[in-house]
Amino acid sequence: MAISGARNSRLGGLGQWWGVIAAAVLITAWINKAAGPVSVAALSALVLIWCFFQAPVTCAAPVRGRADGCRNNATGLLLGCHIRQHRWQKLKMLLLRRQLRAFFSGLFSDGKAALVTLAAVGSFLSGLAAFVPGVIVK
Repeated sequence: MAISGARNSRLGGLGQWWGVIAAAVLITAWINKAAGPVSVAALSALVLIWCFFQAPVTCAAPVRGRADGCRNNATGLLLGCHIRQHRWQKLKMLLLRRQLRAFFSGLFSDGKAALVTLAAVGSFLSGLAAFVPGVIVK
């Protein structure tokens, strides 16, 4: 019986979900108004990094014969799946102007990707709002 790589870590497969805990702490910091703008911005940056590079989503890289793209599991919105070519395709979609629309439509391709995209946008706006005077009241 083989054991998956996720179970071999000390956290038992929960290591990929640290961004959700950081998002919960960020929301708590906004609600309680106990944290300063630097800690809110740091938590926002952590959530944004998790969304871009480690959140579990589907790959959605363009594949011949499939309109919805690759359905393999991927890590993060900017990275592809285990296939090296898909990582280059996602990077190329982000950098080339004519493929930018396909990249952004892939951000809302399914429920997981849409949730991670909204978390990324929310944490980015949270980080910006942390330094606007008067938003965080101590």
